[in-house]
Amino acid sequence: MNHPDQSDRPIAVVLLSGGLDSMVTAGLAAEAGYDLVALTIDYGQRHRVELDAARIIARKLEVRRHILLPLDLRAFGGSALTDDIAVPKDGVGSEIPVTYVPARNLVFLSLTTACAEASGARDIFIGINALDYSGYPDCRPEFVASFVETARLATKAGVEGQPLRVHAPLQMMTKAQIAAETARLDLDPSWSWSCYDPQPGPVACGLCDSCRLRRTGFAEAGIADTTAYAAPMPK
Repeated sequence: MNHPDQSDRPIAVVLLSGGLDSMVTAGLAAEAGYDLVALTIDYGQRHRVELDAARIIARKLEVRRHILLPLDLRAFGGSALTDDIAVPKDGVGSEIPVTYVPARNLVFLSLTTACAEASGARDIFIGINALDYSGYPDCRPEFVASFVETARLATKAGVEGQPLRVHAPLQMMTKAQIAAETARLDLDPSWSWSCYDPQPGPVACGLCDSCRLRRTGFAEAGIADTTAYAAPMPK
């Protein structure tokens, strides 16, 4: 991806988990002309391979700085991603699943806001999605809207009349639409990682909520997903 001179572009901080949604969000921010600072949170997640994916994406998109911030949420537990709890493999249900990490996006957006203010950025990009997701409450549009107001009240930039802008470009997109953006933006799906329960290799399990949503999205978009899966596509 070719970029104009960095000095001519505004700075934006993108929350880069290494997942598909965060990769596409970063690609959209770069396409919009921002000079990117990528923030990746190492929160003790069991799917730590996504940290390697974040490094790959940051390198491919030629971000100006990639920050890998340690924040070990295993001290709290309470989630299949940070505790000794089995990752569900029986399909996406209607209840908030045990893969929900308590207040994760609230915590991460707060850290991204601090990073943006310290970096001189006016814009934050996050890959929150409110349609094809697992029912997490901190993915809803009303959460993002309320956080924007909280950030305005809580920051020097906001008090001085230059509040940070929070962009959630994938918020109302289906997973198929997100998958299609990888092709349009020339992003290789294999750079990203979605699986919550990696198998040795590492290979994606193919059956967790995140794998199911990803595989369905690529199938519906008619785009090849270059991820290796341990199990065949669920019917």
